[in-house]
Amino acid sequence: MNPKPMKTLAHWRDRLLKGTLDHYSVYLPRRPGALISWLLRLFYSGITLQPAESEKIRSLPAGSIIVYVSKYKSRFEYLFYHSRYGQLGLPVPELSFDHHILLLQPLSRLVQILAAGCEHLLRHLSLPKPVESGYAARCLASGTAAHLALVRRGGFYKRFVKAQLDPLHTLVELQQRLDRPIFIVPQLMFFGRNPVSTEPKLLDMLFGSELCPGRLRRLVTMFKHPGRIFVEISEPLNLRDFLARPDLAARDAAYQALALRRELLRQINRHRQTITGPVLKSRQELKESILTGDRMAAFLNAYAAEENLPLLQVRRKAAGYLDEIAAGYSITLLNILSVTVRFLLNTMFDGISVNADELRRVKEAARGGPLILIPCHKSHIDYLLLSYLLFHNNMPCPLVAAGKNLSFFPLGPVFRNAGAFFIRRTFKGKRLYARVFAEYVYKILQEGFNIEFFIEGGRSRTGKMILPKLGLLSTLIRSYHEKACEDLVFVPIFIGYDRVLEESAYLKEMEGSAKEPENLSQVIRARRFLKKRYGRVYVRFQEPFSFKALLERNAIAYDTLSRAEQAALSRNVAFRVINAINAVTIITPHALVASAALNLPRRRFAREDLMDAIQGYLAYLEAQQAPLADTLLLDQTRAIEQAFEAYQQRRFIESLDLGKQAADRDVVYTVNENKRPNLEYYKNNAIHFFVPAAATALAILDRDAFQFASADLHGTYRELQQLFKNEFAYDIERPPEYYVRKTLKAFIDDAVLMPHSTLPDTYNLTSAGYKRLKLFSAFLQTYLESYWIAVNHFRAAGGQPMEVKERLKKIEALGTRMFKTEEIERKEALSRINYKNAVDFFISRGIGQSGDAPIAAAYADKIRRYLDVLAGR
Repeated sequence: MNPKPMKTLAHWRDRLLKGTLDHYSVYLPRRPGALISWLLRLFYSGITLQPAESEKIRSLPAGSIIVYVSKYKSRFEYLFYHSRYGQLGLPVPELSFDHHILLLQPLSRLVQILAAGCEHLLRHLSLPKPVESGYAARCLASGTAAHLALVRRGGFYKRFVKAQLDPLHTLVELQQRLDRPIFIVPQLMFFGRNPVSTEPKLLDMLFGSELCPGRLRRLVTMFKHPGRIFVEISEPLNLRDFLARPDLAARDAAYQALALRRELLRQINRHRQTITGPVLKSRQELKESILTGDRMAAFLNAYAAEENLPLLQVRRKAAGYLDEIAAGYSITLLNILSVTVRFLLNTMFDGISVNADELRRVKEAARGGPLILIPCHKSHIDYLLLSYLLFHNNMPCPLVAAGKNLSFFPLGPVFRNAGAFFIRRTFKGKRLYARVFAEYVYKILQEGFNIEFFIEGGRSRTGKMILPKLGLLSTLIRSYHEKACEDLVFVPIFIGYDRVLEESAYLKEMEGSAKEPENLSQVIRARRFLKKRYGRVYVRFQEPFSFKALLERNAIAYDTLSRAEQAALSRNVAFRVINAINAVTIITPHALVASAALNLPRRRFAREDLMDAIQGYLAYLEAQQAPLADTLLLDQTRAIEQAFEAYQQRRFIESLDLGKQAADRDVVYTVNENKRPNLEYYKNNAIHFFVPAAATALAILDRDAFQFASADLHGTYRELQQLFKNEFAYDIERPPEYYVRKTLKAFIDDAVLMPHSTLPDTYNLTSAGYKRLKLFSAFLQTYLESYWIAVNHFRAAGGQPMEVKERLKKIEALGTRMFKTEEIERKEALSRINYKNAVDFFISRGIGQSGDAPIAAAYADKIRRYLDVLAGR
C-alpha cells in the first residue's frame, strides 16, 4: 500500500479560501449566527419602523438591485437595518461600503477574511479594497443588497484630493452595464423630533445633536427613551431613470455620481425637515433678517420719502408691526400643550376619526415644498386639534395665521410661542403694515415652515363653509412667484364635530347679537365645557395639490398675468380648496337627523317618518359616494338612534305623548321651535352634498308635471345656482347640466323617477317620488325665506341708499314681523348672515338704488313662486 501524499500549505490555503480572495469584512451574511441575530433583535427592539415604511421596500419590482443609503456613517444604524430587515423578510444590506464588520462574522468566515487579507498583503503589499477590486460591483450584480453613507469624515477629501473611487461612481457604472434597475433607498433614523437650532445647547456640543448623536447619546436615548427612536424610508430612487434625465444623459459617470449624491442629500434633508421642521432661528434673528433685507430696506426708504417721514420713524413703526405679527416656536411649550390638548380631547370628546393613509400622503407631499394647510373653521378647537394630530404623527407643527383678536393676555403669548402669527382683519389704509406682513410671509416660506390658515377668514356661524377670503392666499402666491420657495403644496382639510362647543354663541350672533371679543373672562368661563361631552371629532385630509404643477398643467405664466388675472387665479385656487374640503366632509348621524327633522313637511311626526326620510337621504348620499361617519358605517341604525336621543336630551326634539315610552311606534314628536336654529346649524354641516339634489328637485316640482325632459330643468337649476352664489361654492368647471344629470341618475336608482320607455332623456315622476322631491327641495326653504324677507325690504325701501348696518337692522325687524304674521314658516330663516349674503347679492344685481323696482319685483316673483311650490300651492 502506497502512503498518502502529504498535503501542502497551498492545498490548505486553497481549501480555506475556496479558490478566491473575495472574502471581505464589508460583507455580513443575512444570518451571522442564531445567538448574534437574537442579541441584535433584542438590542434594537425599541426602535420603531412602521409597516407603511417597510412597504415602500417590499413594493419595489422583483429582481431589482437595492442599495440603502443613510446621510451619515453609523455602524449603529447599519446593524439595525441589517437586523430589522432580516426580521421583516426584506432584502438585507449584507454589503456595506463603509463598515468593516469582524466580531459579528461567523467563525469560518472570520478565518477566511483574515487569511484572504494576509494573502493580499503578501502579494500586493496593501490591504484589500472591496470597491476598487470590483468585489462590490460583483456582489450587487449577483443581487446582494448594499448600504452606504453619503457623508463620512474625510470622505470628500479622499474623493476630491486622493481620487479615491466613489461608491456612487461604482453604482453609476454598474447601472450602465445592467438591464436591471438599481433602486437607491434613502433611510433616516430619528433620535427625536426637535428641530435643529442655530443656537446649539451644551448637551449637543458635548454628545452630538439629535441629528447626528454621538455613541453615548445614542445609547442613553436607546435605553432611557426607546420610543423616541424611529426610522422612516424616503421615496426610492430609480437610478436608471435618474441617469436618463436630459440634463445628465450626455455627462460622464463622475458628474452623474456627483449629481446623484446631491439629489440624495437634498431628498434626505427635505424628508428630515418634514419631520422636524426647518432650522429654528430666534425671533430677533428673523426680525433683523426681514427688516435689513434688500427688499424691505428699499421699500422703507421709498415709503419714508413718499410720506415725508424720517426713515428712523418708519423703521421703528415697521419693527413694531413685525413684533405684533411674528410667531415664536417653543418646543418645550409644544410638548406641554400636547399633554394639555390630549387631556381636553379625552375629557370632552368620544374620540377622533382620522384616516391614517390620508395623513401619510400629506406627509409625503411635504417633501415637495412647504405645506399650506387649509382646514374649514368651525371652532377654536381647530387650531389645537390639527397641530396636535401633526405633532403626534411625526410632523412639525405649522405656523398658524390667527386673528389679532386672539393675542389677548394671557393666551396670546402662549399661542404666539406655539407657532401663531397674528393678522389684522383689514389692511385698508395700512400700506406699511401690509408690506411688513407680506415680507414676514415671504421669510417663513423661505425658511421652510408649513403654514396653516383658514380660508373662510373666521369660524362658520352657520355650519356650512363660508365663501373664501383671498387676502392671505394671494400673499402666499405672490411670495411663491417671488421665489420664496420651490412650490406651494395646498392641503384642504375637513374638521367636523358631532357637537360644536360655541353653538350657543353662534346662534346669538346669527340672531343679530354682537360678537363678544375674546378675553380672559371667556377663558375662565370655558371651564364649563369640561363638564360636558361633545361626541366625536372627524378629520379628513383631501389629496394635496401642487401649485407649481397647477400652473404647468394649465400653461399659466404668472409673470404675464394682469392684476385682474392674478386675482382670478387666486379665486380659482380658493374655490378649488373649498370644493375639495366639501368633497371630504363627513356626513354625521347628527346632520342627518337634523336635516330630516327640519325638512319633514309636517311639524308633528312619528319616528318612522323621520327614519324613512333619513333612508332617502342616505340612498342619495351613497349614490354620490359621500363619506359617511364611521359610526354610520359600523351600525347605521344605532348611530341614528343615538343622535336622535341626544337631540331629545337637549330638548331640540320633544315628544308630544309624554305618557308613552320612546320605543312606542305611535309616539309623536315635534321640533322645539326655539331650537330650530340649533338644528339648522347641524343640518348645514352636510347641506352642500344636498344642494344639487335640492335644486334639481325644486326644478322638477316647478314644472308641475309628472313627465319632463332633463333639458327642462337646466334653466331653473342655473337660476337657483345664481341666486345662491353667496351661500354655496360651486365647481365652475362643471355646468348645471352635469349636476342635473348626476342627480337624475341618483333619483332613478332610488325609484323617485322612471326613464320614459320610448322618449329619450325624458322621465316620469313615480307616486312615491313626489314625497321624496319635497324632502330634498326643502333644503333650500330657509334660504328662500331669508331672501324673501330681504327682497321685500328692498321693495319697501324704494331704492333708498343706506349703510349696510342700518339696512340689516331694518331687515331683521321686518323678518321678525313676517315670522309673527306667518308670512314665513321657519324661524331659522331669521339669520343675520343669510340677510347679509342676500343684501350683497341683490346690490350686485342693481337693487338698492334709484330705479330698482322692476328688478326687485322680478326677483320677488321668482322667490315667491319657489316658496309656493315648496308649500304645495
